[in-house]
Amino acid sequence: MTNFPFKSAQFKRSVFSVDKCPSTMWPEIVLIGRSNVGKSSLLNHFLGTKKLAKTSSRPGKTQSINFFSVDDRLSLVDLPGYGYAAAPGHTRKNWGPLIQKYLSSRNQITLLLILLDIRRTPSTLDIEMLQWAEHFQRPFLIIFTKTDKLSSHMQNTQIQKNLAAFKQYEIQPKTHLRYTVHSLRARQQLINTLNTLLTRP
Repeated sequence: MTNFPFKSAQFKRSVFSVDKCPSTMWPEIVLIGRSNVGKSSLLNHFLGTKKLAKTSSRPGKTQSINFFSVDDRLSLVDLPGYGYAAAPGHTRKNWGPLIQKYLSSRNQITLLLILLDIRRTPSTLDIEMLQWAEHFQRPFLIIFTKTDKLSSHMQNTQIQKNLAAFKQYEIQPKTHLRYTVHSLRARQQLINTLNTLLTRP
């Protein structure tokens, strides 16, 4: 397993069907969340680049499964954002089966990074994603994004609201992180957490 930080990262490929996924057996860390939660921005910040993952002000831009290799030993995987109502109907219909098939069939998945906008309460799709991860015993880490948009006090309030919502559905996350792409400290905290989770027996 590659420990973080790492020496190099590069984009590998985009796929629109699971059978086109890379044939490597590298462990895969998967980023998932609703559209406009900041997956691509977090990925670029974490990898120390501004353009490896394509970002856009238009939600729902990521419509494929995108693979990024880390030191040719591990993959970071950016899944299509879910829940963007303005996306074309056929596109929305394709996202669900694509995500579901990938998550249920890809044995290389080592950890899910489930991103939630700290300013909002979890959506039905967020809850379903967390329930799926727990039901199928997929290890996951909740990352609250865009923390720079709120004061520390409001961050605490919003996180407590989220945790209360999880409890209603008997979801018990083991840990969570706060993240902003404007802080190197947030990046280091994610690095430290990943190293802990990925080396845990």
